[in-house]
Amino acid sequence: MFGLGTQELLIILVIAFFVFGGKKLPEIGAGLGKGLRAFKSGLKDLKNEVDSEKLLDDTSSSSSNAEEKKKV
Repeated sequence: MFGLGTQELLIILVIAFFVFGGKKLPEIGAGLGKGLRAFKSGLKDLKNEVDSEKLLDDTSSSSSNAEEKKKV
């Protein structure tokens, strides 16, 4: 995980505990979790939108191809 070992993570957690305090750390963790969840949801929505646009483009191009074949 980012080249960090157990000792480095422990040191970071101890420093975070001293800086933010014991009561604030769970709130920060919950906020980070909600932020990540919202980010993933946004990415999923964007992917669905792009996929639906591709589907619409494919449908319209196939119908225009069928119209061209009818003309010929």
